[in-house]
Amino acid sequence: MWAETIRASGRVFADRPALMAEEGWPISFAELDRLTDEVAVGLARRGVSHGEVVALLVPSSVDYIVLYGALAKLGAITAGVSSRLPAAERTVLVNEVAEADRAIATAAMADGMGIGIDVIEVALGDGPGSVCADLRGVNEAPPPLPPDGDRPVAVVFTSGTTGVPKGATFTNQILADIAVVDTGNGWGEGGPITSNTQMAHIGVMGKIPAQFAVGTTLHVIDKWSATAVLEAVSRYRMPAVGGVAPQIALMLRHPDFDQYDFSSVKLVVTGGAPSPPDVIEEARRRFEADWTQRYACTEGGGIGTFTWIDAPMEEMLYSVGRPRPGIKIEVRDPDSDLAVAPGTVGEVCFQSPTVMAGYWRNPTATEEALRGGWLHTGDQGWIDDTGCLRLVGRRGEGFHRGGYVVFPVEAEKVLAWHPKVTGVCVVPRPDDVLGAVGVAVVIPADPTDPPTLDELRSFGQQHIADYKLPEHLRITDAFPMTPMSKIDRKALELSEDREAGQT
Repeated sequence: MWAETIRASGRVFADRPALMAEEGWPISFAELDRLTDEVAVGLARRGVSHGEVVALLVPSSVDYIVLYGALAKLGAITAGVSSRLPAAERTVLVNEVAEADRAIATAAMADGMGIGIDVIEVALGDGPGSVCADLRGVNEAPPPLPPDGDRPVAVVFTSGTTGVPKGATFTNQILADIAVVDTGNGWGEGGPITSNTQMAHIGVMGKIPAQFAVGTTLHVIDKWSATAVLEAVSRYRMPAVGGVAPQIALMLRHPDFDQYDFSSVKLVVTGGAPSPPDVIEEARRRFEADWTQRYACTEGGGIGTFTWIDAPMEEMLYSVGRPRPGIKIEVRDPDSDLAVAPGTVGEVCFQSPTVMAGYWRNPTATEEALRGGWLHTGDQGWIDDTGCLRLVGRRGEGFHRGGYVVFPVEAEKVLAWHPKVTGVCVVPRPDDVLGAVGVAVVIPADPTDPPTLDELRSFGQQHIADYKLPEHLRITDAFPMTPMSKIDRKALELSEDREAGQT
């Protein structure tokens, strides 16, 4: 499907830019089709063949997309590896998780890894003529592959927040199904967008075929910055602004925010964890745009639930909305695997044509995740009386305080409303009496006047039970983030010997 999309879009949108490099030079859809053909021929001469797993160790760039497309035209399986990961973690993904047959890598990303397989070195291009220049069979094309919906195309690594990442496998048919669901929302079809995640992320690996099928121009950003995104949105008249909540918050804090022209922006789209209410309200006001919150996971193809742009504030602020068309959702008891009643916390499960085929070469993990035709996400949540999904955290993030299970997200959603709070994350601290208690790690709105623990607790008691509220406070200026742009909760967890003076 990915290879066919490149060819089709090369005909339909021939002269339209498919990719825009950070430096401002474009690659048209016709050029993308030609480049991927030429690189596919060059890679075949270097030994890449149908069915091989090829680790792609290349920063987010025009070259990355060209190589991904070229490998698809050969019938090879791309396992993209984020450039934000340290060498040791990249080595594990390539050798142990993907069990790659060979790798394509820049010298910097291959350095020090000890991959142990054939490495095809590539230098990043600085213009259309130099993209993958050493790999191209000029004016040549590989023979087209026969249609095969079951052919694996991509292995996308999970975030690994609960252990070693796994490789979610996506076939031609699944990518085609993602395209049907993702382009059926009618938001910004064919318009320019920025790449707000690493290209090894499901947001690119799984969705770029859908985006190119409708003529979308992808503005490439390797290392995300508020300046780069705001300038691109303003200059290229983008209809939507996207990112995780911390990215949106950084844009709003940009000192030159009000100097940009955002009159083209109609929608702000966020994914990942639920967004703080103050960020939602400020973004809607200052971008003068609608807002939608999306929730999904790598294994689900990046497709899950979303909030309607005209949803009531209660839904917009506290839920992640309803399933997108074609998606079924249930909350199930983790022990019995039976659906629980509305209002009861359980494991969030999806049934969807966009769900992965399984974890690459990991049948045990696949069997655990894909039970009874449902994807078991490991996320905990509940369905409210309006049919919206409300998340409370990952399986294992809840901690036992006395006789209660406390889910940090519940307190975070409430405390994010406090006027002195810009960001908040609640993590457990071991306690000799209660087992564990919560610590609120807070980014203050005004560093010279941070909230006190008493202020937060008094505010929170108006909305949720007292036992759910944190009993310690730590002030910070930023949260550590994972390579997948999520708050790194593990890095924030405090041990018993880090208390007293910080609370």
